[in-house]
Amino acid sequence: MVASEKPDWIGRYMTEVLKGPENNHRGYEDDDISPGRLFAFAAGVVGLIVLGVLGSAAVFHFFVEHQPLGPPASPFEDVRAVPPEPRLQVAAPLDLKHYRDDQEKMLQGYAWVDTHGGIVRIPIERAMDLLLQKGYPVRGSSPVGGPAKTTQAAAAVANQHPAPTPAGAEGKR
Repeated sequence: MVASEKPDWIGRYMTEVLKGPENNHRGYEDDDISPGRLFAFAAGVVGLIVLGVLGSAAVFHFFVEHQPLGPPASPFEDVRAVPPEPRLQVAAPLDLKHYRDDQEKMLQGYAWVDTHGGIVRIPIERAMDLLLQKGYPVRGSSPVGGPAKTTQAAAAVANQHPAPTPAGAEGKR
């Protein structure tokens, strides 16, 4: 075998044997990185950073001179400014407690809603008892006992519990 010839086992076992002028390119990079290009890129990045810092400083000094903020605030001044009138809630938790107490009184007491129409507010427990006694109203049909029986039941309930008079209305009739 001559020294310039390749043994035939290289072609069988090594599949990347490149033959001919069309396969002169290599499948990897054969040059090392250029130090000049690397330093030029690093200098460009550093230059952009320095340019950004100098530009920010110039803009900062421009606005300091053209838009003064006034005298510095004293640490002893009252920094909390009270909003203008009307101030809606000064003590929100206390307002909520009063609101809930008022609502509870309305739900648990008797009062007139409309004196001319005869509409009265009754406590929830009493309303549930009346609803259980009378039954739920059904849309589109008459009550179980007819109109006369329902009126009699309402009169019986009214006799058990007389109509309430609101506070302060005793002597106004």
